[in-house]
Amino acid sequence: MIVAATLPLVAEFGAAVTTSQIARAAGIGEATIFRAFKDKDEVLDACVAEAVGTEHVLRELASIPLDEPLDVRLTEAAEALCAHMERMGAVVGSLYASGHRRGRDRTPDAGPGERPPQDSRAQSLAALRDAVAELIEPDRDALRLSPERVASAFLGLLFTRMTTPVSEADAPLTPQELLSVLLHGTLKSPGSN
Repeated sequence: MIVAATLPLVAEFGAAVTTSQIARAAGIGEATIFRAFKDKDEVLDACVAEAVGTEHVLRELASIPLDEPLDVRLTEAAEALCAHMERMGAVVGSLYASGHRRGRDRTPDAGPGERPPQDSRAQSLAALRDAVAELIEPDRDALRLSPERVASAFLGLLFTRMTTPVSEADAPLTPQELLSVLLHGTLKSPGSN
């Protein structure tokens, strides 16, 4: 509850958020924060862990109805994944910009908010790929590639979409454009050169 209430504050104020603001947002007394966390840095570390964690987005992906058309399922998945990446970027970026360095006094595998080891990141990415593949599975027979390969391509396109554009021509693809390229390619009609 404390972390959930703190996330939007961290995105807005970064490390400058106060425990008083956190307590008001959570509807608790300030002392209650320090019963759950050692200090404000530990709260901020927990926020980072929550923001980069995939549990929430995996639940959202699992809630997408499999009886919807494939493009609808994947549009919903793209929106959920984009929201996850934007939240992660807002929280981590705001903390970084305000000078907070996660777990600066901890060992690499010591505690909340630590950047996950490389294998944890790989496991998170695999879990996301598997969740998207499950959304694609009902259409396996209509695909030239396995649902897992299509899911990998989908995530690859989606993750590169999140880069900061240099110009208007570099603006990220919308989820609909991304899905159109993924499902139908870039040719106007089959066989055109």
